[in-house]
Amino acid sequence: MDEQPNLPPATDSRAVHITGGHRMEGTVTVQGSKNIALHLYAAALLADEPLTLTGAPEILDTLVCAEILNDTGTPAKVVGDRFETTPAAARYPVIPDRLGRRVRTTAVMAAALLARAGQVSFPLPGGDAFCRRLIDRHLAAMEAAGATVAVTGTEVKARITRPGRALFTTDVNTRSWGPSLGATVTAMLLAARTRGTSTILNPSVEPEVLVTASVLAASGVGITWEGTTALHVTGTDRITGGTFQVPPDRLEAATLVLAAAVTGGTVRLDNFPTTAFPTGLVAVFTDAGIELAPVNGGTLARCPAGPKAVHVATGPHPGFPTDAQPQLTAFLTQAPGTSRIEERVYTDRTTHVGPLRALGAAVNTDGATITVRGPAPLAAADVAGEDIRAATAALIAALAAEGTSTIRGMYHLRRGYGTLLPKLVSLGAKLTIDQELP
Repeated sequence: MDEQPNLPPATDSRAVHITGGHRMEGTVTVQGSKNIALHLYAAALLADEPLTLTGAPEILDTLVCAEILNDTGTPAKVVGDRFETTPAAARYPVIPDRLGRRVRTTAVMAAALLARAGQVSFPLPGGDAFCRRLIDRHLAAMEAAGATVAVTGTEVKARITRPGRALFTTDVNTRSWGPSLGATVTAMLLAARTRGTSTILNPSVEPEVLVTASVLAASGVGITWEGTTALHVTGTDRITGGTFQVPPDRLEAATLVLAAAVTGGTVRLDNFPTTAFPTGLVAVFTDAGIELAPVNGGTLARCPAGPKAVHVATGPHPGFPTDAQPQLTAFLTQAPGTSRIEERVYTDRTTHVGPLRALGAAVNTDGATITVRGPAPLAAADVAGEDIRAATAALIAALAAEGTSTIRGMYHLRRGYGTLLPKLVSLGAKLTIDQELP
């Protein structure tokens, strides 16, 4: 099938031009969570009734997921921040390469299709390619649910060969850093359509998992937590629909806080309460000199004494999230002293280091440890971000740099952030974007 006319191309050659040195102040609204929404789009494939997600982030990945649903038989449309689906009349369980290679949650969506159609074919996932990201736990969950799985080149085919299987048990714990967020959701979606009560051992408790579990529970699936040791899922033959709200994005919230703080400014997040930040992130922000205060259901963030050097390690929720690590690294370039960041989730996540160095940052890597020495006198440069968070880190550094920087990587920004750049402008950032694509 040809590229759909309403789906933007997988490239965007435009650049953002940022003139640094302008203090940012003001109030903004945080978008719906990208990572939570993508897993809920997969869960929508299971519904036997119309399902609507409100507060869906207006990003490229949302459009790609809508196309995947449409291509595989589930009518889906995006209207502003509403993601609306109706049940499939017939299913076509093949996720095409042109779509599956554009998002990270391809295996999760494939699991939902496998649960509904008994078979699925899909490419290895795409999305950010800042390091090797395996799907072995996803495939293990499919096998535990009674499927035979074959991987040929870059294509995966799975077929349920034991459709009468009453229940299954699977362990989604990875060898490297702990429970897999995506594989936990994959196993949940499979179990939601499996007779009896299935068990997911060592499940992730990231917000993406908790919200997906709550939506499934509200739709008729039995969900029982046994602490962080096990998640029991009792399947059903009918999953209802309804309307559900996508929570605000904790990663965009952290990005906005760091962007304002690096300029010595203050930002109010009007729809993001302080309690919505992971405790590990709050602790790191506090150590780095960033104050978070509750105000009218939102958060007021400021860095009154300037950035402070910290030692931090990323980790599973509620620890410091890996997807905020590049942005924190950019902020710490302005902190006097030496900061050390141990990346325990994706140990080779360093795609942001090159662009930061080009802007004048004193950043080095030694295995999984990133060292930042500051404050560095940043100066304008022409750099490219090759994934969502690396491009965002370059933006934050450019806000503190002297002169006008050019940041390339608009495609990646559009995948993860719907209106980040206009929000930065509303707060006082001086930036322009190259002319719109034809």
